[in-house]
Amino acid sequence: MTTAALLPLLVGLPLGAAGLTAPARAGAPWARAVLLGLLGANLAAGIALVVATSGGAVLAEPVGAWPGGIAIPFVADALSSLMLAVTGLLALVCTAFGLMTGPGAARLFPPLVLALLGGVNGALLTADLFNLFVFIEVMLLPSYGLLVLAHRRQGTMRSVSGTRLYVAFNLFVSTVFLAGVALVYGSAGTVNLAELAGAAQESGTVAAAVGVCLAALSMKAAVVPVHGWLARAYPSTSPAVTALFSGLHTKVAIYAIYRIYAVVFDGETRWLWIGVLLFSATMLVGVLGAVGENTMRSILAFHMVSQIGYILLGVALFTPLGLAAGIFYLLHHMIVKASLFLSTGAVEERHGTGALDGIRGVARRDPLLVAAFGVAALSLAGIPPFSGFVAKLTLILAALDAGQVAAAVLAIVVSLLTLLSMIKIWNSLVRRPDEDGEPAGGGGTAVAAPPVPRVGLRLTLPALTLAAVTLGLGLGAELLYGLSATAAAGLLDTSGYVEAVLR
Repeated sequence: MTTAALLPLLVGLPLGAAGLTAPARAGAPWARAVLLGLLGANLAAGIALVVATSGGAVLAEPVGAWPGGIAIPFVADALSSLMLAVTGLLALVCTAFGLMTGPGAARLFPPLVLALLGGVNGALLTADLFNLFVFIEVMLLPSYGLLVLAHRRQGTMRSVSGTRLYVAFNLFVSTVFLAGVALVYGSAGTVNLAELAGAAQESGTVAAAVGVCLAALSMKAAVVPVHGWLARAYPSTSPAVTALFSGLHTKVAIYAIYRIYAVVFDGETRWLWIGVLLFSATMLVGVLGAVGENTMRSILAFHMVSQIGYILLGVALFTPLGLAAGIFYLLHHMIVKASLFLSTGAVEERHGTGALDGIRGVARRDPLLVAAFGVAALSLAGIPPFSGFVAKLTLILAALDAGQVAAAVLAIVVSLLTLLSMIKIWNSLVRRPDEDGEPAGGGGTAVAAPPVPRVGLRLTLPALTLAAVTLGLGLGAELLYGLSATAAAGLLDTSGYVEAVLR
């Protein structure tokens, strides 16, 4: 049996385990063991695939050995392998955090997370547009369930509104994407990516049909001007679910944009200016939105929008350096953003609020947690020696190399605004609760502030782990950049990918 023949297991095993753990009672140790064991095995498989594809190899397996057009083609190259490894890491760390907090106590938490993982793996592996739609739906259905679990007995009007927006918006985007897939089939007679290679350059009709799919994926990735849903929905659920979603949902859409534009448009340069314009606006609007927010997660959610602009700028440049920088940025951002959501989520779990004026005193009680936040925040802003510095520097150099000077300057300005927003959260974490408060009673006897609860080491470890990873990726950036360059080469020359799928 070849390594490629094992690819369907990355989808089948999580979905099978989801069915197995569905009848388990709430908090059943065996269900948690299955969940964590499978997540660990999934991470190991992702790392093994990175090693197997690091030299540019492409592994492909038609499910059931059916001929092309009927079988589901599963393909792993350097880009999809890197994505599988990082999503596997985030799924494991965020799930561990969820098991220590509210959502993990729910009976359906293990099967929903496993089903979500199966959908993510399928979306990253498939080489077929219709199956991409199917796996995105497989990914979304358990996500709706996780949103409901997060609100159990803790529902607020904001959480209900956020969930309703998330569900309604994603149903709309799925409909648009499916319509695009239908148009592609109607105009090209196939939805297999390998058979569609370069088709958008030869036919304006196919280009328009695939453009509908890319527009739907851009909406799902929260590109300006369709970014408001993310900024409103993500802060409304539980911290564990926000961290999990931040590393999976929008990133699958970004991965699909990179893949589809490279294969079907073959890097067509006529349309890249649209991407540069939209993604530059996304960088700016996202960071400006964060300025007016006053809770930790809402600030981070707007910054997520801004960082998505950086990531997608790489595909809009479509040069070797630009694609490698964009892929490096994508992987770095997934880790850093999850770390930030986990550290601020740990504070919310203990303090019961994420409002900036309600989290004072955390640094005195939990210096390790605040240190983890500081490392991830500095990395997000692009400060050396963290991975964010390498990501932003290479992206800015790529923009200058491609003649996109305005985008490069904007990227620098947005970095400074990002740093200012991170300082706003940092100041709230390190200030004493009574530092600038007026004594109660207008000059009379001061009222002692209520004791600040400790977060503790257990809830700190997930954020600390990912903060350590971003430091490691910054100090040893050459390894990840080399892998990103290999992935970029596979997007610039898709012949190996196409041959592997059609073989």
